[in-house]
Amino acid sequence: MRISVKNTRRRLKCRLRVSYPIITLGDVEMRLRIKDLREDSDMKQRQIAEYLRCDQSLYSKYERQERDVPLHIMVKLAQFYGTSIDYLVGLTDERKPYPHKK
Repeated sequence: MRISVKNTRRRLKCRLRVSYPIITLGDVEMRLRIKDLREDSDMKQRQIAEYLRCDQSLYSKYERQERDVPLHIMVKLAQFYGTSIDYLVGLTDERKPYPHKK
């Protein structure tokens, strides 16, 4: 963890930088799968972002692995594509979602 402090125009700015562990396999698989699913559906990032009610630039960052995808977004993406979150993150190659409990 690194803390940097700047004093600009009598205002004190403090930035806290936290480094997160890098997870390789699951993150790469998820990024590739959400991009591949979008392209297979012939949709643009803007269209998916509208469905998720976020900016296109934010969704683009999800695909490029620049931002973590929140769980509620993962649930919406899984429902939209008719698949499971496990498939999106690469834990399974089975695209069909799990059956719902009654």
